[in-house]
Amino acid sequence: MTKLAEATRNKLKSVSTATVATALFKRGLRIQMIQDVHPLSADQPTMVGEAFTLRYMPAREDLNTIEVFKDRSHPQRKAVEDCPAGSVLVMDSRKDARAASAGAILVTRLMKRGVAGVVTDGGFRDSAEIAKLGIPAYHHRPSAPTNLTLHHAIEINVPIGCGDAPVFPGDVILGDSDGVIVIPAHLAEEIANETFEMTAFEDFVTEEVNKGRGIFGLYPATDPQTLTDFAAWRKANGR
Repeated sequence: MTKLAEATRNKLKSVSTATVATALFKRGLRIQMIQDVHPLSADQPTMVGEAFTLRYMPAREDLNTIEVFKDRSHPQRKAVEDCPAGSVLVMDSRKDARAASAGAILVTRLMKRGVAGVVTDGGFRDSAEIAKLGIPAYHHRPSAPTNLTLHHAIEINVPIGCGDAPVFPGDVILGDSDGVIVIPAHLAEEIANETFEMTAFEDFVTEEVNKGRGIFGLYPATDPQTLTDFAAWRKANGR
């Protein structure tokens, strides 16, 4: 996995998934948003980190007994212990929230190990506890049954689909109140720089609209005066 530069990480923490989605769309990338996942806590911090993946397949009853957890190489447990600090654990649960992808104890362990966040297109058990931990966490909905009832953890750190979005190990994951988006690894720095600039402009536009200014020529900036005003705003605000 390519290590995400700290400057790139910090820029992405200051932008929105909406702005990133627009930047990706300009490059022809339309399905990078993970569908139907939601933050467990309304006030959790922005999530940024490299993707470390776990893939589930449908469970087969004779292979998915409680005894499997005695095996230290069990992919779910191994993913929790191997996911690098600063990364995001992304789980392909086949969009099936009838059984949990993980629970509060495993998510707590991820948090204590310095993992940047966790995402599943299924559900978490102990969701109220996870919401209080402070680690960014996203799922479809709460789910009490153990993962073993429906999900067979099969492999880690391989390409997966999560909520209909392709996720490759090392891709950069950004999560905010709108949801979670996947930035291809080779575009991360470029997208971070562009969206950082876009965010400054959008903040300027928001201020102007709040003052009563109309959007024609302002957004997008088709009037040359807009760019002049924006440059003055940046200088005045240190942006």
